[in-house]
Amino acid sequence: QVQLVESGGGLVQAGGSLRLSCAASGPTFSIYLMGWFRQAPGKEREFVAAINWRSISTDYADSVKGRFTISGDNAKKTVYLQMNSLKPEDTAVYYCTGRTYGSGASRQAADFAFWGQGTQVTVSS
Repeated sequence: QVQLVESGGGLVQAGGSLRLSCAASGPTFSIYLMGWFRQAPGKEREFVAAINWRSISTDYADSVKGRFTISGDNAKKTVYLQMNSLKPEDTAVYYCTGRTYGSGASRQAADFAFWGQGTQVTVSS
């Protein structure tokens, strides 16, 4: 099975920056869409950003657009999330995810087959 491992979370002051990393292992050749979701206590898991290797495009939630940047390496099946101008409302567990089926972009968690265990991001005010 594909395994995704996130790293880079931590505690940061509002306005600060963090860079999350995600490395995939196992049979990763069919992954064409990778991204990040986050989940705060008592909240639904929400889409943050994704990168589509087939279309060479990126997608961002409105709440992070202009502040976060997703990047990666298709050959290595790695993705990064550069988070700048962090706000307390960004506090959540951030999950790396990948999709192997279908052909289009998605913001739905159910469309992603593989998930990391998450990395905690805490932004203090």
